[in-house]
Amino acid sequence: QVQLVESGGRLVQAGGSLRLSCAGSGRTFSSYCMGWFRQAPGKEREFVAAISKSGGSTIDADSVKGRFTISRDNAKNMVYLQMNSLKPEDTAVYYCAAGRVLTTTSRPYTSWGQGTQVTVSS
Repeated sequence: QVQLVESGGRLVQAGGSLRLSCAGSGRTFSSYCMGWFRQAPGKEREFVAAISKSGGSTIDADSVKGRFTISRDNAKNMVYLQMNSLKPEDTAVYYCAAGRVLTTTSRPYTSWGQGTQVTVSS
């Protein structure tokens, strides 16, 4: 299992940008696919973006396509989510997750961080 810690969430105005970071522990970080999910109050957790072990493949949710970019740096055990053109509906707790397969569903991800709050004001 890999331990994950997210950071970078804060209050930002609509139209602004934010970069979330997720730090992973252990020497096996590069053997995991990584994903970002989010959960807004009263809503189910939803997929945001995912990246393959090498970083060569990514998947984005339609709701963030063209605005958010996932990336990773295996040398630093880090994964990032660059969020541009933020909207109030992006307000949520954002979680990073690690799993063995590149997928948009949450169940295959076996390690989760504690989450970081992103609030977008209108």
